[in-house]
Amino acid sequence: ASLMVDFNDMQKVDSSLRDILNDYALDFVKHATPTLAPRINYVWNSLPSQLAKENRKFVYQLVRPGARAREYEDAILWLEQAGLVNKVVLSKSPRLPLKAYDDLSTFKLYALDIGLLRQLSELGASVLLLSTPGYTEYKGALAENYVLQSLTAQFQASFRYWTSGNKAEVDFLLQHGNHIYPIEVKADQNITGKSLIQYEKLYQPACRIRYSMLNLKQDGNLINIPLFLADKTKELLNNNVG
Repeated sequence: ASLMVDFNDMQKVDSSLRDILNDYALDFVKHATPTLAPRINYVWNSLPSQLAKENRKFVYQLVRPGARAREYEDAILWLEQAGLVNKVVLSKSPRLPLKAYDDLSTFKLYALDIGLLRQLSELGASVLLLSTPGYTEYKGALAENYVLQSLTAQFQASFRYWTSGNKAEVDFLLQHGNHIYPIEVKADQNITGKSLIQYEKLYQPACRIRYSMLNLKQDGNLINIPLFLADKTKELLNNNVG
């Protein structure tokens, strides 16, 4: 980000991001065992494919054909402990404490930084500002990664997600204070909110959060936060529901 401000030159930004990715690849070899290092690399490079799906649940077959959980669990753990990925596990039931209801076998994996994810995906920066055909699905993935990156910096919390079979999926669950907040991320202004409506019927949360390109507004217990104000989430929550 500082390079873009200083130079207003996305080529320099992208070059810097590529250098960071190359350094990570060297770190995998330097700091992991000869057996583990290539597995870390496979998992890391599978992130774009993992997030390109409508259902962003982590699938080992996308790491390598025939890959199994027991072969790559240590690689995922290494990336987690290095702070390079954020793991979001499925919540079997959104009750306090969230941690008690984790389904550890089902999870989504996001990159620590949206710029690095974009570069890892070999996606030019200009596409982020355009309505490009064929970019809709991945646009949503980048928006989710961006929001999670912001929330992780604001809250000392691990995030979960929730599904109701094939009927609904809430992108993230946040436990903050005595509340569990369902969070939905939309990359544009075309929103339906079906998942948050379904969640509301089942669990009656104190507050629901939706990120989108719409303006900041509150409608009952639903707060719509513009994507560009994601970094103000904690402040907004504390002012609204305590």
